[in-house]
Amino acid sequence: MKRIEKIYNYMVVETKKLTMEDLKRNIGFSAIEISEKLDILRNNVSMELNTLLRQDKIIKVKGRPVLYLDKASMEGIIGCKLELGPIEVNSVEELIKEDSRELEEDKVKSPFDFLIGAESGLKNQIEQAKAAMLYPPNGLHTLIVGQTGVGKTLFANMMYNYARYSQRLGEEAPFIVFNCADYYNNPQLLISHIFGHAKGAFTGADVEKDGLVEKANGGILFLDEIHRLPPEGQEMIFYFMDTGTYNKLGDTDRKRKSSVLIIGATTEEPGSSLLKTFVRRIPIVINIPSLEERPVKDKLDILKFLLSNEAHRVNKKIKIESDAVKALIGSASYGNIGQMKSNIQLVCAKGFLNSIDNKDSIDIDFKSLPSDIKSGLFSLSGKRKEIEELAKYIESQIVVTPGGYVNLIEEDAYEPPFNLYKIIEDKAAVLKYEGLDEDFIKKFITTDINIHIKSFYDKFKNNASDREKILKIVNEDILKFAEEIKILIEKKTSKKLNERFLYALSLHLSAFLKRVEGNTPLRYTNIEDIIKDNPEEFNISMEIKNLIEQRYNIIVPDMEVIYLTLLISTINDAQKAEHVAVIVAAHGNNTASSMVNVAKKLLGEGVVDAIDMPLEVSPKKILDDMISKVKEIDMGKGVLLLVDMGSLANFGPIITEKTGVKIKTIDMVSTPLVLEAVRKANIFDMDLETIYESLRDFRGYGGLIIESEAKNDKNKAIITICSTGVGTAEKLKELVSDIITNLTDKEIEIIPVGVKELDKRIDSIKNKFNIMASVGIMNPNISAPFISLEDLIGGSGEQMLTGIVQQHHIQVKPKDTNIVVKDLCLDSLKQFLTFLNPFKVISVLMNFLRVLEANLNQKFDNSMCIKIVVHVGCALERMVVNDGLIFRDNIDELDENVINALKNCNNVVKNSLNIELSDDEIYYIVEMLQ
Repeated sequence: MKRIEKIYNYMVVETKKLTMEDLKRNIGFSAIEISEKLDILRNNVSMELNTLLRQDKIIKVKGRPVLYLDKASMEGIIGCKLELGPIEVNSVEELIKEDSRELEEDKVKSPFDFLIGAESGLKNQIEQAKAAMLYPPNGLHTLIVGQTGVGKTLFANMMYNYARYSQRLGEEAPFIVFNCADYYNNPQLLISHIFGHAKGAFTGADVEKDGLVEKANGGILFLDEIHRLPPEGQEMIFYFMDTGTYNKLGDTDRKRKSSVLIIGATTEEPGSSLLKTFVRRIPIVINIPSLEERPVKDKLDILKFLLSNEAHRVNKKIKIESDAVKALIGSASYGNIGQMKSNIQLVCAKGFLNSIDNKDSIDIDFKSLPSDIKSGLFSLSGKRKEIEELAKYIESQIVVTPGGYVNLIEEDAYEPPFNLYKIIEDKAAVLKYEGLDEDFIKKFITTDINIHIKSFYDKFKNNASDREKILKIVNEDILKFAEEIKILIEKKTSKKLNERFLYALSLHLSAFLKRVEGNTPLRYTNIEDIIKDNPEEFNISMEIKNLIEQRYNIIVPDMEVIYLTLLISTINDAQKAEHVAVIVAAHGNNTASSMVNVAKKLLGEGVVDAIDMPLEVSPKKILDDMISKVKEIDMGKGVLLLVDMGSLANFGPIITEKTGVKIKTIDMVSTPLVLEAVRKANIFDMDLETIYESLRDFRGYGGLIIESEAKNDKNKAIITICSTGVGTAEKLKELVSDIITNLTDKEIEIIPVGVKELDKRIDSIKNKFNIMASVGIMNPNISAPFISLEDLIGGSGEQMLTGIVQQHHIQVKPKDTNIVVKDLCLDSLKQFLTFLNPFKVISVLMNFLRVLEANLNQKFDNSMCIKIVVHVGCALERMVVNDGLIFRDNIDELDENVINALKNCNNVVKNSLNIELSDDEIYYIVEMLQ
């Protein structure tokens, strides 16, 4: 007998001995008691009790000690059916109150009630599913449509459970699951699996075999990835749905019968991937929304549910700060719930590793997240409405306690077959026993966690499907050539490129070759800057030029090499500016969404969204929706509106009038047009006018692409605005000038302006200069970005200026980091330092700051950076005059890691200035940081 069976049998026997009086006295069975009675280690008993709780076989009574009771025996004692579990109560009395003894039918919830979104994001889908299951006499065949990871399999399971709950199916009715993708490349074998085969039907068919339709008789057959069925298989299925009869492979006539309800699931549009005759046989089509389309509250509830599962597994609280919550939600926009589950398991596993020894909780903060999950916060930042709504539900952190786990599905394909936390514990124990230090153990096991989780979830990536999609847009020869170039770039740059870069490169090459064939030149004004700023990428592009000329026997103009250089340089572009937002609006239920989904899958997120317009919806309603969407999606750089036809093409000026957001509209939208718009907004980071001009005559990757640059011979300028135009404005000019000089050698005029007669001065400047941006105390409301003084000093302004420079097609190569901090610290040090030269010491102090951030794996905000630099500068001055501070507080309360980090930084000062900070001065800095 297995250990878990021994424990459960003991629970059943002992619970049956109890009376109602015993229950009222809160009598139950603890893990210690069971351990002693059965001679099983307590840890193992606790683990099996948790498993039995998840299986809804026992009840947990929280307290000291935690007690357990057999659920079925309890129902017999109290005389009523308990609700579906797992059940955790504070006392047994909660279960035996008179007012809780309701009728069984009132107590048992519908299976659909356990789905998050049952009353919100999935309400309509659940109503459809209930109607399909209850429709007389035997229910309606159903197709579930949705992206990978949205929960189609879970939803099909809930439909089956609901059919049994409503007694449409018997308790023992079969639910057979088959994934058509497993045999999609062997149609004969696939059809044999579904319908069975007769003896001798094909080579190797030595005996007759029953198919799934026979095994599912009286129940439900769930065909996942049903679009993988070959046409002949679809025909056999729809004939079976029509008549209830079928023949095995090799049979000569249709004489076999089976009563089966078919539920299919697909990630594809039914009309494009399935026979029309097949789709017509399926009266109910249920579209499961992507995580992106679910209400904010649903997303948060799903995240909490997944976190509670992990908390239950490790029996620890999980504390997660708000920015980490937002990052996890934002990072799962394409992979949906499956991806969110993978990401949560990854961060919880790392948090568990950090809490093995001494913590009773797993703590997850933003800075500890992997970089790809951190980027989810920035994806989410473009959705203002969502950020605002999330703020209503979360404060500084969320705390999830163990318990509340509900096992909705017996076999979850997204559930790893290994106990990750057990792996971590075992490996940590072994490595610690071998005498390895804690940092090494954590690094080693973190790598192991990544391998386990990512290798498991990689199988859900639909790479083959993505490849098929890109091949509908570019031909296979170009895709294969792009793969060769990708390998070349990876070797030259020593960087691993993802599939999205491959797709962007394929689209670029396709458009590239069409331009060359049509002798349509490109114009770019900053050729010398691009070559000078990107010499390595330019050399790689020259190699690619030679490969293209050899492969296609054409002459590649130098200007095309420049565009390739820009594309390759995006690999190393760490400072992403805000992009132009793209909205796709088209008539039809899913037309716009379908095009946007392709763009997101192939090229990444970008700031792109869809508005679907069913024909019965009025233009007024559509206009209102578009105004709302523009307000939500605008990132301050304008919105490109891609529409199909009709009144949509004329909405731009109205939307601009209502929102103040600059709009450019292009009609005759197509999937290639959306891809090209997202590619140019997201990868090339072009401004709205340039994207619009480049796409006006775009007719797909099979036609010519004509791109043009609007000529502007004026010099570029940035204006700085203060109350007088002198003094502070001059200082502001100096600060902005230093930032620009740090970014580029391109000449950009910085012009200080006072608030008085501001409009008049700006009009005068406009006549002579192309104004790129304004910086200062007041927004002049001109057609150029504005950066407030607070943003500039606070830290984001420097990044905004970088983005503005990039959008004017000027390549940036920062020579230094955080010019704002450096300049402001220099001003302060000039006042405080007497013996040290502030102009010489500032570079050493900035290096000290960089090394400190690296040692602590932490990024300080500008305020803290200035505080540290000025404090250390003054401390060094005290060292010079032998007047160092004496630390009189308790040193034991200081963080030893920070002390060690600062002592490492001390070497920077010693090597450069031959001065070093005393231990007491270091302790004061530690105290400041803590």
